[in-house]
Amino acid sequence: MKVYANQLVETLKQKSLRIFVVSGDEPLLVQESCDLVRRGLKAQGFVGRDLFYAESGFDWSGLLYSSNSMSLFAEKKLIEVRLPTGKPGDAGGKVLTELVSSLSEDNALLLVLPRADPSTQRTKWFKSVEAVAGFVQVWPIEAKELPKWLENRFRQAGLKVTRDALRAMAQRTEGNLLASVQEIQRLKLIVGEREVNVDDVNAGVADSARYDVFKLIDAGLAGDIKRCVRMTRGLKAEGIEPLFIVSMLVREIRSIESIKTAINQNRGAGQREAFKKARVWDKRVPLVTKCLDRHDSRSLQEMLLQLGSVDRTVKGLESGDPWRKLQDVVFRLAGLKGFSRVGAL
Repeated sequence: MKVYANQLVETLKQKSLRIFVVSGDEPLLVQESCDLVRRGLKAQGFVGRDLFYAESGFDWSGLLYSSNSMSLFAEKKLIEVRLPTGKPGDAGGKVLTELVSSLSEDNALLLVLPRADPSTQRTKWFKSVEAVAGFVQVWPIEAKELPKWLENRFRQAGLKVTRDALRAMAQRTEGNLLASVQEIQRLKLIVGEREVNVDDVNAGVADSARYDVFKLIDAGLAGDIKRCVRMTRGLKAEGIEPLFIVSMLVREIRSIESIKTAINQNRGAGQREAFKKARVWDKRVPLVTKCLDRHDSRSLQEMLLQLGSVDRTVKGLESGDPWRKLQDVVFRLAGLKGFSRVGAL
């Protein structure tokens, strides 16, 4: 059964589940969900804990041995399996399937893995585990939701905070929730009982924002120019290879171009089918739709040509600054044509 992360505490109280899958790419939220599962199972008597990291070369037989062996003090125990790749392979899949089908009442199981994509969820081993488990999918906090999330964290820490301070904190720690929590704890020690203001944030909060290419692309699709500027600068500062960004942008723009072509050929009909064929997740449909409304086939093709210029510039076949050219493409994707006037790199 699917379990929402914000309802995990209630689920643990009401359901007698002993098997959980926690999946997600946000380390802090995954860790907190796992902590809740451990505490809930401990309250049910699962005091012992065997922890396994199923990395390359992992001996899956040890997992079955742990399940079949009794503790020295005959206590119930939690078997926790960390699967960094999210893919156990054939051998691991068979063991996990066998494990959940034969798990004794004295054992509980917690499987922790990165975001389980649709292909993973369709595998035989995952279906067999999910059928008897609480499946907790942990989603990242979107940029627009971050100020509200931070406000709740400040409240939990017993602090009041101004709106300007929340916005400043969100900008400086976007993409790094762990840094957000650490900074809130630090501010609690500094400000005491008074309200946290923007000066407190600006004076002490390090710029801990972490950006990734996919968030940059989403910002471009959404037409969020200011965020595109911050994220492009962040990626450059982190030493991300521009050719990687180029390849991801090419893939995204070609996908959007194929959707545009399919819709045009059907005279506006079949948009849902076009999205499905291009494997656009429901969550991203509004972003892609905005981009489709903003661009025609010609502008999409021109952006692909610009990305080709970036590629040649990186390889020394053309002159110029590849990051500046790359930024221009991102700005154009976001709908801005006068990009030279906006925060150059």
